[in-house]
Amino acid sequence: MLNIPILRAGQAYESIEKVTLVHHATGQPVARMSMANSGLITRDLHRIDDTVLEGFTVDQLQDMSRKAARLFLEGDLPIGDPAAGQTQTFDAYIEGLSATTGMPVGYCRKNAAKIHRVMDEIDLVLAGLTRGFPRDVLDRGFGYQDGRMLSFYRAGRTFGAVLPSNSPGVHSLWIPAIALKAPIALKPGREEPWSPLRIIAAFIAAGVPREAFSFYPTDHAGAHALLDAVDRSMLFGDASTTRPYRDDPTVELHGPGFSKILLGDDWADDWPRHLDLMVQSIAGNAGRSCINCSGIWTPRNGRAIAEALAERLAGVEALPAGDPRAEVAAFARPAMAAGISAMIDAELRQAGAVDLTEQKRGSSRLVQRDGVSYLLPTIIWCEDNEHPLANREYLLPFAAVTECPTRDMIDRIGPTLIGSALTADEDFRRRLMAAANIDRLNLGAFPTNQISWDQPHEGNLFEHLYRQRAFQVEPAA
Repeated sequence: MLNIPILRAGQAYESIEKVTLVHHATGQPVARMSMANSGLITRDLHRIDDTVLEGFTVDQLQDMSRKAARLFLEGDLPIGDPAAGQTQTFDAYIEGLSATTGMPVGYCRKNAAKIHRVMDEIDLVLAGLTRGFPRDVLDRGFGYQDGRMLSFYRAGRTFGAVLPSNSPGVHSLWIPAIALKAPIALKPGREEPWSPLRIIAAFIAAGVPREAFSFYPTDHAGAHALLDAVDRSMLFGDASTTRPYRDDPTVELHGPGFSKILLGDDWADDWPRHLDLMVQSIAGNAGRSCINCSGIWTPRNGRAIAEALAERLAGVEALPAGDPRAEVAAFARPAMAAGISAMIDAELRQAGAVDLTEQKRGSSRLVQRDGVSYLLPTIIWCEDNEHPLANREYLLPFAAVTECPTRDMIDRIGPTLIGSALTADEDFRRRLMAAANIDRLNLGAFPTNQISWDQPHEGNLFEHLYRQRAFQVEPAA
């Protein structure tokens, strides 16, 4: 069994307190993981060397990132107890990831491909984050773009992330911090230490100093200690987790997305042509991402759209994670699945909404098979767009369909991480472009879960870590 240590500035540390990670289906132990307390995290991060990556150019760090990308996919990397010489192949990584999270193996591989792509195409990612200014500006501290003087300093001397367990692809969001010269401290999700560990191991094997990486499995108090101790951070979690930090500019929040598909008057009657796009947006990656569509808003034909989506998704089965046909994830904690299903049912008791998938299946969305809990796809028809379920997000393929005049749509949809607008109407497009409540806007037939890594869809890591300053320099004599 793998023994996962704490990493304190790259040095493995075994703590007295440990937790055992078990297989979501069999309950068999998979790994034993050391736990860090809040005091240790605070002491470490106040002593961290925040200059450890400053001796490298951005180009050198990008080269290391590309090498790390290959090692991430192909390497037999040192992960686990270094004294015992424990290592991990890529296939073993995928097996461990699926075992403890319940994600289908096929989706684990797809998410790993996302991580690899960001590491391998880091130059394109940084070009998007920095708006394309010359990379050596960050090495020299100043430089020129189109004849204009630019100067930046790193306000985020240290960077931390409190990570989730729901989808491995989100780890790609913190990876550019390395090329941006910020040492990192990570708190992994309860069931998902595998991706951050393997990414760290790949970077170290590619030549990045191990002192740039800290890894702290910990509890809620430890997570808060990490966020308080670093200069800049990312926090992933539900609304209750992210709410205390919503006014803290040093913490970039990645909470519920409430991503939506919006149909304009001109395309509302042509909805059957976009049914595949809607299904992909709702059900891709087992519905576990903030970029999955959780709401479809249309000026008309709402019930017909909901019925068609329910017909398509009602046939999805609960299958073991290793089955190549698996489309929904198992829940590593069965009580969570039962709790989510109960929350949906409680809101369905309010008149004006109906679960069409449950009607077509003739059975509950909550399924227990061989002792494992699953939540099947759920399509809700909301007669009133003010019904509570018209603007909800859950950890399964879930979407509510509702009707709303396009003139009122932008004001009523609320905060929206991804908005895919199916319309060619220029007036509606102009109003969408001006909408401050849509973080990433897709004009045209784009699934909500189709993103471009050179355009951040939730925050900009470069702007989070760096600050621009006014600067003048006298030419050398």
